[in-house]
Amino acid sequence: MLPTIRACLDAAKIQLMQTIPADEASIEARMLLMEVLKVNHAWLLGHALDLLDTQKQADFKVLIDRRLKGEPIAHILGYREFFGLALRVTPDTLIPRPDTETLVEAALEKINQHARGKPLEVLDLGTGTGAIALALAKHGPDCQVTAVDASEAALAVAKDNAYALGIENTQFVLSDWFSTLAPKPYHVIVSNPPYIEADDPHLQQGDLRFEPLSALASGADGLQAIRQIIAQAPSYLTENGWLMLEHGYNQADAVQSLLKAQGFAEIATMHDLGNQPRVTSGKWPLAKPV
Repeated sequence: MLPTIRACLDAAKIQLMQTIPADEASIEARMLLMEVLKVNHAWLLGHALDLLDTQKQADFKVLIDRRLKGEPIAHILGYREFFGLALRVTPDTLIPRPDTETLVEAALEKINQHARGKPLEVLDLGTGTGAIALALAKHGPDCQVTAVDASEAALAVAKDNAYALGIENTQFVLSDWFSTLAPKPYHVIVSNPPYIEADDPHLQQGDLRFEPLSALASGADGLQAIRQIIAQAPSYLTENGWLMLEHGYNQADAVQSLLKAQGFAEIATMHDLGNQPRVTSGKWPLAKPV
């Protein structure tokens, strides 16, 4: 006799609990079966006692086995939800994470403080899937967002996401940070650069094993890219423009010191949903004493 959808979900949850916590296992089992059946969560709940045919069981098992081998669920599904946007994800890009929504929220706060009436120029360095750039463009309609990445493959994914979401107030530039950008001032520069230490053992664990190393690691102390961005950003900021950087939970003091040494003012650090220091910002230029 064929098993019910509920029975298949329960069995998959038990399997996934070998590698992830029970609450995550339950969510991921549902997401993977929804992908197999091409249905939404409400349908799954309403059809829990329906029988699952042999072919769908086999398809579901393939996805569960891929997850048990450690493959990120974002890669299996091909997308990740971020700030209300469904973004295509590939192994060429960093998988958008909830912590990065802190950077989007902080940037939108600065954007909303600016007077309306003319477009606000925003620069996203290392855009990857386009997550930050597209969230800012979507929720800051007066913004013109320039999204930069050094990877042609990543930039292609970002462009596809912009097209799929119908977000038009963005442009995409192939550039290693500022290297090929025209000398143009931006009101806000944001970046989620690589910030993990090159020899950090976590790079060989979990989802990180499946993501591009260039988007994760940055020198012996993890601050190589951040140093470069802070050093070059003043040439691309308007007066009273903001630089906003995501960083590791233990890097806030170092990033604040780098911003201060470069001459930034009003330096502050924001915490993520886990109450970890995650985003540090500074205004350019440093106010001169009267």
